Amino acid sequence: MHPSDGRVVSNFIVQALRGEPITIYSDGQQTRSFCYVDDLIEALIRMMNTPVEFIGPVNVGNPGEFTMLELAEHVIRLAGSASKLAFKPLPQDDPRQRQPDITLARERLGWTPAVSLEDGLRETIAYFRGVLTP
Repeated sequence: MHPSDGRVVSNFIVQALRGEPITIYSDGQQTRSFCYVDDLIEALIRMMNTPVEFIGPVNVGNPGEFTMLELAEHVIRLAGSASKLAFKPLPQDDPRQRQPDITLARERLGWTPAVSLEDGLRETIAYFRGVLTP
């Protein structure tokens, strides 16, 4: 992951590690779900190992929803940051909710995500600490 890839998790972590304000759009109540890369890779491997007649598509991801405010609070705590929250207007095209339906992945692949948000954030924060430290 690049520190300025524009994704919410990397943005929040980089801002927290630099002690910058964490950018929250609107009131931060819009939700997202986060899937750690190890879980995603496991799902892809299972999909590749299905019988040839099963072609998908299959939603993968983590159905656990978190508000942007909750994510920011987790990142600040886990990074040991003193960052404050900076509220900005919500972009027009920003969805209020994102949550995948992974029923087919559970049924056909025997897959559910195993890495919690907290554990995934710990790993990702450690990664970015290494990237940002000269």
